[in-house]
Amino acid sequence: MGDTAQHMLSVGEKPSGESRKLTQYLAAAAASLGAVTAGTILAWTSPVLSQLKPPNNTAPLNISEVLTAVRENFTATETSNIYITEEQGSWIGSFLAIGALIFAIPIGMLAEAVGRKISILALVIPFLISWVLIIFANGVEMIYAARFFSGIATGGICVTAPMYIGEIAETSIRGALGSFFQLFLTIGILFANLIGGALTWRIFSVVCSIIPVIFAVAFFFVPETPQYLLKKNKLREAEKSLRWLRGPNFDISSEIEAMQKEVDNATQNKASLKDLVVSRANRNALICSLGLMFFQQFSGINAVIFYTVDIFKSAGSDLDPFIAAIIVTVVQVIFTIVSFLLIEKAGRRILLLQSCIAMGLSLLVIGIFFNFKDGGKDVSSIGWIPLTSMVVFIITFSLGFGPIPWMMMGELFSAECKGVASGIAVMLNWILVFVVTKFFPTMVLTLGKDITFWIFAGFMLAAVFFVYFVIPETKGKSSAQIQAQLAGK
Repeated sequence: MGDTAQHMLSVGEKPSGESRKLTQYLAAAAASLGAVTAGTILAWTSPVLSQLKPPNNTAPLNISEVLTAVRENFTATETSNIYITEEQGSWIGSFLAIGALIFAIPIGMLAEAVGRKISILALVIPFLISWVLIIFANGVEMIYAARFFSGIATGGICVTAPMYIGEIAETSIRGALGSFFQLFLTIGILFANLIGGALTWRIFSVVCSIIPVIFAVAFFFVPETPQYLLKKNKLREAEKSLRWLRGPNFDISSEIEAMQKEVDNATQNKASLKDLVVSRANRNALICSLGLMFFQQFSGINAVIFYTVDIFKSAGSDLDPFIAAIIVTVVQVIFTIVSFLLIEKAGRRILLLQSCIAMGLSLLVIGIFFNFKDGGKDVSSIGWIPLTSMVVFIITFSLGFGPIPWMMMGELFSAECKGVASGIAVMLNWILVFVVTKFFPTMVLTLGKDITFWIFAGFMLAAVFFVYFVIPETKGKSSAQIQAQLAGK
């Protein structure tokens, strides 16, 4: 595979001595196809929960005539046969997070034991199990089980894919490749929103089940990371992997030598959980990564994604809520691409700062709108405000707090503790996903929509201080330089 692919990709190239970026982009894209599957899973609840609500307890869906006509073509001979309560709906959203947080640390250990590539490919199994359970579900319990398996796979891919991408990328494009994971995640969310409103939930799930198969086929043809192969004393295979990634005309000797030194150092200084706290560099890396994950989730992003349709319905906007969800997701994809283009030029800190400031202001405005609406004021003339504010929220999230916490997770940790530390960071992320998605509806009912969004805005204000005083700039720095910076050298 390696020799043939190398020959095919090198046709027409002239010796330049420069590394070839294309194969690195291809490998990162192949790994990130798992994020597309994760994106469809994350967004699945938005169009589906409305279909599962009992028709006698719920007002007719305000979907456009086009979507209704398309769906009727598929529902002529099918009925749901499964109806859920609001409480069951919140558990369907939350079982995903439970599965993800349980598997976050074990997948990191598995990646260290058998390799990044095998671990990533193994996640296709729970992805497929989850879709099969949903497709053939005859009760809400099977949907719970499906969401748990999808959580295992989604949590696993959130650990392993950024780890893989961080290890195959050269320093000059590490930030750009690191943003691939969030970009492909948003593409998956967009795909789900585009087709989810037009299809029945079973047929929608059948279509989604094709994506992990495509992912498995694409990722099968990329190499294991050179760092992992060096850890296993497979020097020749590591050289072959790096040559595939950098191209046949690039002198890999100095990079292999630097990698070998880093791996040797990691082997001599194997990190335990205690070392994550005792070592200043590891401790600071863990604080930075956990803090970024915390503020990413307490921006309310997953509440917005999981309940986009319900938010627009409750806002009373004239715009069809399913169309609004699609608009929001299209904006997210576009500006994640913009982040991909900016991240190596603007730097991490400035993008994070603009992100939390603008998100906080957007959440403040959304809260004010609902305060007026729920207070009995006529808001018919300003029904555009929730969509506009949500678009601004998604734009700035996509430029900063969307991709950067995942990317920096792969940058901040040293080689000897990356697997376990990444697992801890992802586990915290999914604990917070569970907390936010499970209790968002409860907060809305008990506190009101206005107070709920203002609480998220308050967390964004705190995030400004955290980023300014704690987060280091890692743009253009090697792993050794980042570790020295974290150690205060």
